[in-house]
Amino acid sequence: MNSQNGFLLSFIKYGENDAILHCFTEEEGFQTYFLRGIYTKKNKKKAFLLPLNKLNFSIRIGKTGSMQTISGFEMLNIHDIYTDIKANTVVFFISDFLNQILRNENKNLTVFYIIDEFIDQLNSRNYQSHLIFLIKILKIQGVAPLVGDGSFLDPETGTFATFSTHLLFDDEISLFWKTIISSSNPYEIKIPASNRKSFLDSILVYYHYHISDFKTPNSLEIIQQIFE
Repeated sequence: MNSQNGFLLSFIKYGENDAILHCFTEEEGFQTYFLRGIYTKKNKKKAFLLPLNKLNFSIRIGKTGSMQTISGFEMLNIHDIYTDIKANTVVFFISDFLNQILRNENKNLTVFYIIDEFIDQLNSRNYQSHLIFLIKILKIQGVAPLVGDGSFLDPETGTFATFSTHLLFDDEISLFWKTIISSSNPYEIKIPASNRKSFLDSILVYYHYHISDFKTPNSLEIIQQIFE
C-alpha cells in the first residue's frame, strides 16, 4: 500500500458502481486509477469526485503494468469554488485542458505546485486566473514565446515581430502575452473583461501550434458564454 496526493482531472463510470480516475499526482505525475464501489448508494464519497479536487489516495500495490486500484481516499483541501458558477466553469475548463496535455507527464513538482497556486487564485475570485495559468504551463513546457523588441507575437514561431502575422495577435493582445511572460507576479496583471475572449482564443491558437495533438476543450463554449 502506498499513498499519493493528486488532483483529479477526469473520471468515468465503469460498470454499475465503479470508476476510472485520471489524476495528476505529486509523486508520480499523470496516473490512471481504478476505484471500486464509488457509485453504490451507501458510498458518500462520490461527492468528492469533482474536477481539480485535491485528494490523498491509498493505492493497493498490484502487478507491474496493471492499473493501480484505490483502496481509499480523502479530500485534502476544502474550497467553495464549486458553488461559484464562474469559478466552477473555469475549473471544468482547466481540468479538461490538463487531462489532455498532461497525459504523458511524469513527476513534475513545478506543474503540481502551480495547479495548487491556480486553485488558490480562483478561490480568491480571480476569474482571469485561468488565462495566466495556461501561459505558465507553456513556460514550464519550454514552449512559451521568446520576448523580443517586436510588438506582434507570431504564434507559429513563438517570437515577437515588427508586423502582424495573425489576425488574433494584434499589438494589444501581444502586449498581454509579453507582460505576463516577463512578470514575476503575473496573477496581478489585469486583463480587461472586453479582451479576455480574444486573449483566450489567442492562447488556444498558440497551443495548437506548439503542443502535439492538441484539441480545443469541449468546455470552451461554456466558459465563453459564462464570461460574456
